[in-house]
Amino acid sequence: MATLPNPLPSLATSGLDLPPGSLVDATLDGPWHEPLLWYADGPADVRDWSRLRAAGRPLGLLPVLVTGGPRDQWPEEWDLCPDDTSYPGDHDADEVLAGYWTDYAADEVAPENAGSGADGDGPDTDGSEGPGSWPGLAPVPAREAAEDADVAAAGLAGVIAADADAWLGGARIALVPARRSADIPAAIGWSGPMNHENDVARLCAVLRSWEDRYDARVVVLGFDTMIVSVGRPPATAEEARALAAEHYAFCPDNIDQSPPYDLDVYAEKAVLNQEAWSFWWD
Repeated sequence: MATLPNPLPSLATSGLDLPPGSLVDATLDGPWHEPLLWYADGPADVRDWSRLRAAGRPLGLLPVLVTGGPRDQWPEEWDLCPDDTSYPGDHDADEVLAGYWTDYAADEVAPENAGSGADGDGPDTDGSEGPGSWPGLAPVPAREAAEDADVAAAGLAGVIAADADAWLGGARIALVPARRSADIPAAIGWSGPMNHENDVARLCAVLRSWEDRYDARVVVLGFDTMIVSVGRPPATAEEARALAAEHYAFCPDNIDQSPPYDLDVYAEKAVLNQEAWSFWWD
């Protein structure tokens, strides 16, 4: 992945006021030639996000919360793959999602296009086979953002840090060399969605689009989980349903392996007016 100069090797002389922590260079193929991230040894404080974002951004560092999850897997055990990661700006979000939709969408995802056979495997209403055409990117919500996107992200990070055990089984503050929040997974070669996509930069292209349309920010990464803050969520059922199709293409496991296994219900419960989106890849 094309990157800016990495400030992590000189972190000790950067002037940042950091709690005790560790630099991570462990990857699936052995030690990387430079650190990929720094993260704290202990639980995040509710003020860490705002403080380190303000201090770290001028140096080219952005905060993210990392979690060990139920299996206590911290970044050294994440099978990071920076060598297999391209640059998010080289990908188009609409094209990426359209490809996933073709590969993963089931007939029941788009009932208006579903096949006529009893098992749903028949031709679509336009005579083609499959789940129906990719509906395209959802429109920007009509509502205005209630607050700055980074303020919203800091608020969610604070809520999680205040009771991280209840949310995630623990969360720690981390710093990643990245220009924008959406690029954080690619900057470290995160492999959480490996069973869905081996090059996480393609998903980061979608996250960039969500930054632009929904004021989204990556707030939490785990071994195979992600939580995103949303400054401008869909406010109507139509907007939520359009975005739910993107969520399905981005992370099919959110619907295929999570009750009630229904995209319309997911749109209502997990997208409509929701200021945080959670994703998990099996």
